[in-house]
Amino acid sequence: MTKPGPISAKPLSVLLGKVFSDVFARQGFASRELVTRWTDIVGKDIAAFAEPLKIQWPRPIEGQPDEPATLVLRVEGPRALEIQHSSTVILERVNRFLGWHAIGRLALRQAPLSRPTVRKAPKPLDPREVAKAAEQLAIVEDEELRAALARLAVTIKGN
Repeated sequence: MTKPGPISAKPLSVLLGKVFSDVFARQGFASRELVTRWTDIVGKDIAAFAEPLKIQWPRPIEGQPDEPATLVLRVEGPRALEIQHSSTVILERVNRFLGWHAIGRLALRQAPLSRPTVRKAPKPLDPREVAKAAEQLAIVEDEELRAALARLAVTIKGN
């Protein structure tokens, strides 16, 4: 019988890296870091109400100097004016992150942000119900296992 060769497992980020890079490239992003590190770049106060949608690069005109791009931001409606007043700060931070004067202006699109859903914290379990469920599990000898099963039973019953 032959011995199997070494397993060469690759991280998921390596396998999907090209897929995500292609998606971001279609939106004008040279790399995904501007989107994934948005909060680090502009700060929590701005990132809470604005997120990058795409970068629009102007067509180059032969013989003319290259013009900087436009960063399109999705902004929650009531905060658009505040973000517009912060546009110079945003442009400075984004260009500093990119390392060159790539972005010359901002365009704002008012729409709800695509925030991940925040899971609510589970409500605390009633100790009396947990004790009652533990009594029904008296056949389980291991105390820790019995307590865990009792908590599970009360959690399932509550939903």
